[in-house]
Amino acid sequence: MNHLFREKAPITPAGWAEIEKEAKRTLRTLLAARRVVDFRGPLGWESSDVELGRADPIASPNGAREVQARLRRIQPMVELRIPFEMTRAELDAIDRGARDPDLDAITAAAREIAIAEDRAIFHGYEAAHITGICQAAVDYTVPLGASHNDYPGAVASATTKLRDNGVEGPFAVVLNEQLYKELAARTEGGYPMLTHVKRLVDGDIVPAPGLEGGLVLSLRGGDFELSVGQDFSIGYLEHTIEVVRLYLEESFTFLVLTDQAAAPLSARAGKK
Repeated sequence: MNHLFREKAPITPAGWAEIEKEAKRTLRTLLAARRVVDFRGPLGWESSDVELGRADPIASPNGAREVQARLRRIQPMVELRIPFEMTRAELDAIDRGARDPDLDAITAAAREIAIAEDRAIFHGYEAAHITGICQAAVDYTVPLGASHNDYPGAVASATTKLRDNGVEGPFAVVLNEQLYKELAARTEGGYPMLTHVKRLVDGDIVPAPGLEGGLVLSLRGGDFELSVGQDFSIGYLEHTIEVVRLYLEESFTFLVLTDQAAAPLSARAGKK
């Protein structure tokens, strides 16, 4: 962890404790994909890639025809970093025992990086060579329908499609924030619409700010793998007499191992 240079920051243990507590609380609330995919790690900051177990033939070295050569495939880790600032005055207040510290900056940074990770997992990140679940499973997309009353039927159709693909449950439903709020606020037969949806799956209904639309996927394991090098950590950049500049950082990559194990929920149907 020396690369974080935390020992150079003019922050006391009490200050670090408050900053980390708020970061963890925000990340725990917002991170959705980690609740429904396999987690591997932390593997350490020095980890730069994940072996894929495959190799491609390449030209023999120095034209030696009798030598067969193969180049192993890897999936590189991507590093995400969000800078933020804490005022020295607020850090001093924490040291005096203030019970209402202004931690809006770390909250905003944690929210931004959590959504960035989720979007990479759900919708892909081309520059980081990550294919998202919704991209891989686009052919199994189920239309949501025109009305909220159609949503339970869409979820039922998605689980049926997954079972037809030979994919077992339990299943989870992931919804963007707006869909989740709307379904939680609407009732049918005296029960929230979310309750009707939950009866259709064995897993949770997860709100996800980084998701567009919805997603039904299997929780059986072995289908989606998030590999984390360095998990979320806070490092030091620089400081002045007024502010301390910090950053929130992680490294990770993501693999879709089974395309058929998810069914996106969208206003537009897929090919199948």
